[in-house]
Amino acid sequence: MASLKEVRSRIQSVSSTQQITKAMKMVAAAKLRRAQDNIIRMRPYAQRLNAILANLTRTTDNDIVSEYGVAREVRRVLVIAVTSDRGLAGAFNSNVFKGVNAAIAERYAGLPAANISYLAIGKKAHDYYTRKGGVVGNFTHVFAKLSFDTVREAAELAMDGFRSGTFDEVVMVYNEFKNVATQIVRTEQLLPLVKVEALAAPATPRDAKAVSALVEATANVDYIFEPSKEEIIQTLIPQSLKIQLYKAVLESNASEHGARMTAMDKATDNAGELLKALKLTYNRTRQAAITTEILEIVGGAEALAAG
Repeated sequence: MASLKEVRSRIQSVSSTQQITKAMKMVAAAKLRRAQDNIIRMRPYAQRLNAILANLTRTTDNDIVSEYGVAREVRRVLVIAVTSDRGLAGAFNSNVFKGVNAAIAERYAGLPAANISYLAIGKKAHDYYTRKGGVVGNFTHVFAKLSFDTVREAAELAMDGFRSGTFDEVVMVYNEFKNVATQIVRTEQLLPLVKVEALAAPATPRDAKAVSALVEATANVDYIFEPSKEEIIQTLIPQSLKIQLYKAVLESNASEHGARMTAMDKATDNAGELLKALKLTYNRTRQAAITTEILEIVGGAEALAAG
């Protein structure tokens, strides 16, 4: 049985840990509110942009006439993995790594590992794939000051790589925010662009329904285009690609804070349960020590009386 000093030390240690996890939960909850507001504001904009692009391309032989829509034989791939800068968020980051491995096994099983590159957004992804090899660019600073401009740099790197032929396909893997307790790992193809039907149907059923409604509502509107429709499409496509990646990063940011809030809440509860068990052990140990001392005193008194 542990000594009273050891049990007392463990109680102090667990109490300190509980205070830390409780504080981290409160911080995550505050950050989650802002991150959730950001993604809620971004979703309608991304949906409307996809709907406009879908309407424009409907009359262009149902294909997107763009250098970003050229489908090539897939020999080199860029995987954009979006994680967090810090841990203590449960399985948040490991789920992204599993999602990347699953996507590679499913889509690129025949490619050698050297032909798969990684664009890591977030320190955890950067550290992980640096050890693995094949990282392009350094975007560990994105979440330090999250904005469209910082994410745009990553999107432009991927777009330039596709245009130059360095990559034949670009996919992104990230956690989509559903609610505080639930994050869904999404794998979406960023490049090459898919046909108009797919543009109007994002990976999320909720977004797909919203975009489809927007497309149908404006399908029969007769627009006057200035400049030409083709020029507008060529301008909207790069913007749409950057918005897609920015939206994925915002989804991941909100998911991170939700996952950390949930993890810290569970850690706080577990610390409370452990404290109860330790205090019970402490009281039992203390009572046993007192009983032993009493027996020793009684035994000593009896020995003196007998003498």
